[in-house]
Amino acid sequence: MLSGVVVKAGVFPLVRCALLVPSLAPVVELFGVTTAIWGVGYGVFEQDTKRLLAFSTISQLGFVMAAPVVAGFYALTHGLVKAALFLTAGQLPSRSFKELQTMAIATPYWFVFVAAGCSISGLPLFAGFGSKILVTKNLYSWQEIAMNIAAVGTAICFAKFIFLPHKLPQKFQFKAGFWLAIVVLLGGLAAANGFYPEAYQLSNALKALLITGLGWLIYLMIFKRITLKLPRMLEQFEQLIGVMSVVLTGLFWMVLA
Repeated sequence: MLSGVVVKAGVFPLVRCALLVPSLAPVVELFGVTTAIWGVGYGVFEQDTKRLLAFSTISQLGFVMAAPVVAGFYALTHGLVKAALFLTAGQLPSRSFKELQTMAIATPYWFVFVAAGCSISGLPLFAGFGSKILVTKNLYSWQEIAMNIAAVGTAICFAKFIFLPHKLPQKFQFKAGFWLAIVVLLGGLAAANGFYPEAYQLSNALKALLITGLGWLIYLMIFKRITLKLPRMLEQFEQLIGVMSVVLTGLFWMVLA
C-alpha cells in the first residue's frame, strides 16, 4: 500500500495543476494517455511478475492523469488492487511467468489474482469497473481510442496471472496476517464498488466484457506463446530525469507565458 501512495505522490501535483490552471489540463491529459500506452506496451511483453506489476502501475497512473477530475477515485481503486497483487505475487514460488506456467500455484492465491485482475481490468462487481467507467465518461474524443487500447493492454497483462495453472495443495500454509490484509483490500474494492452505482448500465457492462475478453483472447493466441525483451534504455535513471525535466519545463513555460 505504501508503494501506491509513493508513486501517486508525484502525480497528484500535476493533477492539481490541471484542475487549478485550465490551460495546463490538455498537457497533463496528453501525458496521461502517453503514460498509459507506454506502461502496457512494456507490460504485455514482461516475463517477471513484479516488473509487470510495476509497468502496470505506470500505465494506471496514466489513467489517473488522463481524467484529473476523477483522479482520486481511480487512484483509490488502483491502490487497493495493486497492494493485493504485490502481496500475493510475493507468495509465489517464482517471479518468472515461464516457470509459473509449468507448475501449479496454490488455488487461494489464484483466486486473489482473479479478483484483483478482474477489477483492474474493469470488469463489473469490483470498484475497478466503476472507476474505469468514470474515467471514460470524462475523456475527450481524442483520448478514447488510445485509452481503450491501454485498457485492452491491461487485460492482456493480468491474463498472465489469471491463466496460470493452479491447484489446492494438500498442505497449505495459512498466514493469518497475509489473509487479513487480503480480506481488507478486496473487501475495500467490493465496498468502493457502491460509490458509483450509475456505472451499472448494460452498455457499460458489455463494453467492459468486450475489452477484457479481447485482451484475454489476444494473450492466449499471441502473448502466451512469445518471449520478447524490450530494450531497457527508457528505464535508465538519466533518461527518466531527462523526460521529467522536459515535462516540468513545458508546464512552467505554459504557466508563465
